[in-house]
Amino acid sequence: MDAHILEQITAVSDPIERARAIGRVMADEQRTVTELARLRREAIAEAQSAGMRQDEIARRLGVSPGRVSQMKPARNANGTTPPVIVQRALPTDPAVRGSASLFVTEAERQGIRAERRMLHVGPEPAAPHIADALRVDQGTQVLARRKLLLANGVPVRVATSFFRLDLFAGTPIATAGDFVLPSLQSAIEALGYRFGHAEEHLIARPPSEAEADALRLDPGEWVVQVLRTGFATDDTPVHTLETICAASRHVFPIGQVAGADEF
Repeated sequence: MDAHILEQITAVSDPIERARAIGRVMADEQRTVTELARLRREAIAEAQSAGMRQDEIARRLGVSPGRVSQMKPARNANGTTPPVIVQRALPTDPAVRGSASLFVTEAERQGIRAERRMLHVGPEPAAPHIADALRVDQGTQVLARRKLLLANGVPVRVATSFFRLDLFAGTPIATAGDFVLPSLQSAIEALGYRFGHAEEHLIARPPSEAEADALRLDPGEWVVQVLRTGFATDDTPVHTLETICAASRHVFPIGQVAGADEF
């Protein structure tokens, strides 16, 4: 960013006008970064077409060969780049949420090949927003069940279910190292919890380094974080689901859902 522009923005006395000016510059910067990422992918593809090996490209760029693979544009047989756009309905249809996998059900309805890979199951300290959602102190150990979701082989979401260990330690939800069968929803209900209500929050933000690596995001790409907490009928926070979506690979239809909801 031009230092003169930054000086002009910080000199704006009205804080709202200053925030608006910052937003305009951020949007311009985002467009520039997106275009630069596309040009970089084309440059890497050109180098490979000229016969340069992936490890040599990685050495000259100062990155790992795996990172070069992530930078390359995927191609169809006809040489075009296949777009991957997945819908994530807000709020979710209860019939979809109560299925064995929300993501798989949604993807199949859209004609998309869905895959799930379990990344982590175990306790971890609660980040501030997770602690607030589950009503525990920040840093308290909570159970995390984290998975990577792929559409047509492309990573599109990292979804993590969080549970309070004082409620779920020693249960099948805590001990199952793979996906809970027949569904997480049924396992929650089997423990005697009945759905009361849910709160869902959506924000857009830059990804963490781990999120960018898992979703194979180019520099400058953003994510959409959907944080949903399901409460039992006695208002106990039972299940917090954090879904990190690659923003460029999603559309979020918003509608009114009728009928009973699910955890």
